[in-house]
Amino acid sequence: GSGRQVGRGARDIRLWQTTPDHVEQSSDEIWSACAAAVAEALASAGASAEAVAGIGFDATCSLVALNADGRPVSVSVDGGDERNVVVWMDHRAIEDADFINATEHRVLDFVGGAISPEMQTPKLRWLKRELPATWRRTALWLDLPDYLSFRATGSTDRSLCTTVCKWTYLGHERRWDPSYFQAIGLGELASDGAARIGRTVRHPGARVGDLTPRAARELGLAEGTPVAASLIDAHAGALGTLGAPELDVPLARRMAIIAGTSACHLALTHERCEVPGVWGPYYEALLPETWLLEGGISASGALLDHVLSIHPAADRQAGVFEQVERRLRGLDEREATLRELGANLHLQPNLLGNRSPLADPRLLGGVAGWALRQDDEDLLRWYAAGQQALAYATRHIVDAFRESGVEVDLLIASGGSAGSDDWRHTHADALGIPVVVPGDVDGVLLGSAMLAASVAGVHPGLAEAMTAMACPGRVVAPDPSARDWHDRKYRVYRRMLEDHRAYDRMMRG
Repeated sequence: GSGRQVGRGARDIRLWQTTPDHVEQSSDEIWSACAAAVAEALASAGASAEAVAGIGFDATCSLVALNADGRPVSVSVDGGDERNVVVWMDHRAIEDADFINATEHRVLDFVGGAISPEMQTPKLRWLKRELPATWRRTALWLDLPDYLSFRATGSTDRSLCTTVCKWTYLGHERRWDPSYFQAIGLGELASDGAARIGRTVRHPGARVGDLTPRAARELGLAEGTPVAASLIDAHAGALGTLGAPELDVPLARRMAIIAGTSACHLALTHERCEVPGVWGPYYEALLPETWLLEGGISASGALLDHVLSIHPAADRQAGVFEQVERRLRGLDEREATLRELGANLHLQPNLLGNRSPLADPRLLGGVAGWALRQDDEDLLRWYAAGQQALAYATRHIVDAFRESGVEVDLLIASGGSAGSDDWRHTHADALGIPVVVPGDVDGVLLGSAMLAASVAGVHPGLAEAMTAMACPGRVVAPDPSARDWHDRKYRVYRRMLEDHRAYDRMMRG
């Protein structure tokens, strides 16, 4: 219960993208990857199955379809039943999100005023219309984190985190709103006690059940081990990092940023507060008696991967990030050099739309300052401009929070991107506030460990686990001399957003 990581394991998971805007995975393959990773983690820790006191799951907020026997049902237009997961980044349901938003139903007040095609009810509406056989065959629709606890225990209990954040469950009223499902053409989901989407919804960290004999064999763990109600991966990262004992900044003035393929920006408030274009407010989706606000960048690490991998100078065999690092290593005043490199190249990074604070899934990326170059130094220009664009996208979100009265004085970062010195310094300088990266621990894994510690009774509850298991980290302070430069480039970023939306209006006539 100390928060010290003693072992870990990892396995890759296949992704199908055979139709534009459609992204799918296999829940069976994900479960098998969990089993292999658990075995590797136990071995690396030198621990026995009996040493595991509790289990916490987190996963992406993807949609899983199962039949009455708990077997996969295809969500694919060109694949079989093994492809039964609609991945969070799948954008097939943009028009369904438009339809839902046109209803102006009251539940939309609790998803930032507009539902995203990344959430589950637009995807469910698309599936009912476009894949009616799948709709008829599916007995259980689950968020991927809840699928993992279901696979472990046989319990269909859901988490407040998944249902409130992605399914429109009203956490503050502890109920589904049947009138919403009727209004969007999915009224049957609210019937029979909402059995297909979740009759019983529990706090994260509460006990959903115990490890079944079959799941225990598959995971190599002890039968009867308690299993906690789950968290979305980014939210596990927020739980694992927000309590870091740094700088005497109160919890209500901190923001967790979990930066991987996408980036999520999460902050807790004691009172209900709406931030236009930001998901939430979500009641008790993370901790009891608190509201959660969630901003995000749909393409974060994915933006850097994309812009670097398509550059003519990219060495794909050696690894493009390694190539960039080799060129930058040993430079004096590295941060100043990155500013110089990015001074005349400006990226508008919304390759998968703008999740926050514009809530515009149709917005695309843009470039100003593109040159007829294909040398290594130009590759570094794109790297610098990409890091800066992501920092300005985060600053835009933080500005929206502040305009609604939610102050942010400290960023606590985790995820793959946060391991980069350039990412950390660029964010600190561009926002003018410190960035903390917890020590040698993965914030998302630590959040799941907190779930496990809570369900096992190692700590009295999730709030206590968060405090007791939080890890100190490294503080990156902003460079005051960089502020004016970043202020100017941030104005370019905001102007580009306005211009690109104006281009769309022009083309629509």
